[in-house]
Amino acid sequence: MIKKYVDIYQKYDKVNDECGVFGVYRNDDDLDSVAMTHDALFGLQHRGQESAGITVNVNGEFSTVKELGMVSEVFNANTLSRLKNGRIAVGHVRYTSSESLDRASNQPLVIRYREGSIGIASNGAITNFAEIRKDLERGGSIFQSNSNAELMAYVIASERCTTDDLESAVLRAMDKLEGAYSTVICAPSRLMGFRDMYGFRPLCIGKVKNSYVITSESCVIDSLGGEFIRDVEPGELVVIDEQGFHSYRQRKQADKTSLCLFEYVYVARPDSVIDGVSVHHARFKAGELLYKEFPIDADLVCGVPDSGLIAAEGYAQASGIPFGMGFVKNKYIGRMVGTGKDKMRRLLKTRLTALTSNVKGKRVVVIDDSIVRGETSKHIVKLLRDAGAKEVHMLISSPPFICPCYFGIDIHDKDSLIANKMSSDEIKELIGADTLGYLSLEDVKKIAEDANIGLCDGCFSGHYNAEIPRSIFVDKYAKKINRK
Repeated sequence: MIKKYVDIYQKYDKVNDECGVFGVYRNDDDLDSVAMTHDALFGLQHRGQESAGITVNVNGEFSTVKELGMVSEVFNANTLSRLKNGRIAVGHVRYTSSESLDRASNQPLVIRYREGSIGIASNGAITNFAEIRKDLERGGSIFQSNSNAELMAYVIASERCTTDDLESAVLRAMDKLEGAYSTVICAPSRLMGFRDMYGFRPLCIGKVKNSYVITSESCVIDSLGGEFIRDVEPGELVVIDEQGFHSYRQRKQADKTSLCLFEYVYVARPDSVIDGVSVHHARFKAGELLYKEFPIDADLVCGVPDSGLIAAEGYAQASGIPFGMGFVKNKYIGRMVGTGKDKMRRLLKTRLTALTSNVKGKRVVVIDDSIVRGETSKHIVKLLRDAGAKEVHMLISSPPFICPCYFGIDIHDKDSLIANKMSSDEIKELIGADTLGYLSLEDVKKIAEDANIGLCDGCFSGHYNAEIPRSIFVDKYAKKINRK
C-alpha cells in the first residue's frame, strides 16, 4: 500500500496549485491512450504530488486506477496492465489543501447515472460549493467525498435528466458553478473539456498525429510530440468525438477574465505557453523589472531552485552582474521520520545546500518567487551566510501576499501570511538579509501584459474580478472542502 507523503517544504512554506488534468481522444491505431496519459501525468507532476489517477473508456466500459502518491508510485507495470488501450482516457494529478488525504477525493472520479457514465477530472475551486451541495442533498444526493469534482459530476448528472444531450447539461452546469474550474470529462463516446467563464486556471488543446488532447499546460503537448492548437477560452466547452472537434459557449459571460497571475510567477512549467505568453519569458522579464526597481551593486546573481532561476537570469542580464549557481538542490529526498517543525527544518537542511565555491566572499543577489511565512527565506539567507557570502540581498519576483486565494491556489487566510504581520523592513530583519525587495504590483502585471486574457492579482491586491465565497468559512462543510 502506498503511504501518504507530504513534502513539508512545499506544504508549510510554499504556495501550491491544486492539480493538473489531461484527456485524450485517440484516432490513431498506433497510439496507446494509457501510455500517453501516463506520460502526460509525469509532465503535470509539478501541479500535484499527492495522488494520481487514470480512467480509460474501452467501448463504453470505464476502468480506473488511482491512489495516493506520486505518478511513479501509483503506476507500475502491474497497475498499468489493468488499463486497456481505449478510445478515450483522462488523467489527474492532485494537490489538496485539506489536512487529510482522503482516497475518496482522488481523481478521476467515475459516476454512473441514468444516461450512462462519465469520468471527470478537474482543477480549481468551486466557490458556491456549500450552497450547491446543500441543495443536492435536499434532493437525495449522497456524497462520498468532499471534492469539487464529485459536486460538478452531480450537477451535470442532474442537468442531464432535463436536457437532450450531455453538451447542454455541461453548459447548464457551467452557468450554476461559480469560481474556478478547468475540467476534462471522459464520456461514453466523446472527450470534453471546459473552463470557467473567468479562465482562472489554464487549459489548452493539442493534436498528436490525428488524435486530440486537452490538458492543463502546453508543455505536455510538446512532450508527447504533438502540436499545440490553442487555449480553451474562458466559458468555452470543447468536445471531440468521431465527427471531429466542436466548440460551445456557456450563456453566462464574465465582465472581465482573470487568469491566475501566479501561474506565470511560480505554478506553471517554464516550457509552457499559457494564453499567449511564454512562462519562461514572463519569469525572465520579472527579473529584468526587479533590477529596474532594485539596482543593487553585487558580485553574483543566483536564484532559488527552481522557479527563481529564470528571474535571476533576467536580473543578471539587465544588471550586467554575472549569473551563477548559488545552491544545489537535492531532488532525491525520500520520506523522513519525525513530525512538525522539526521535520521541516531537517528537510530544509537536506533539500538545499549552498555552493560555497561560488558565493564565498561575494555580495550575492538571490531571487525567489515568493515569501509566505518566511521560514524558507530565513533558511536560504542563513545558507548563504554560512557559506561565506559577504552580503545577501534577497529579491522576490512577485509582490507580497496579503490576501487569500479562493480560486485554486493554497492561500487560505491572512493570518498565515507574514506580509500581514510585518513590514518589509521587519521581514528583512527576521530573515537576516541586507536587502529585501518585492516586485511591485504594477510591474508584476507587466510580465504577462501580452496575454490574450485578463489577469487575477487578488492575492497581491485584495481585488477579485469574481465573487468570493459567501459561506466558505462558516458552513459546516467548509472545514472539509478539498478544493479539487
